[in-house]
Amino acid sequence: MPTVTAEGRSVQVDAGTRLVLAIEALGIDIGHRCGGKARCTTCRVEFDAGAPITFTRAEYLKLQGSDLLAPPDATAPVRLSCQVLVEHDMSVRVLKTKQTEGWPDTGPKVGPDLVPEPERFDRVDLEAELAIG
Repeated sequence: MPTVTAEGRSVQVDAGTRLVLAIEALGIDIGHRCGGKARCTTCRVEFDAGAPITFTRAEYLKLQGSDLLAPPDATAPVRLSCQVLVEHDMSVRVLKTKQTEGWPDTGPKVGPDLVPEPERFDRVDLEAELAIG
């Protein structure tokens, strides 16, 4: 079982758990104002260790369309925790919480399955697709 660490806390989760849900299991009120659909970026995290190499198309497009997409060799890439599956140990910094943003709640409930599409791609493939299309 992989371990997720954030804010000095750690939890073991089943492989394939959405990172946003693992962070919630730590008792951290991470934002997910769009309900985990890769639309808002409020669930973004910065990786200290264990950043995944694949993206969902929706995550890549959301980050690519903003100033949040880190260079491929970044040591602390920003990712959308609603689109990351925990498949190995990860250590992250949560960037927006209910408390830091003054929200009345974290957002709509996030389900266990990736939304909008579960297929994941290497960044190089997504960049090539955008260059062609």
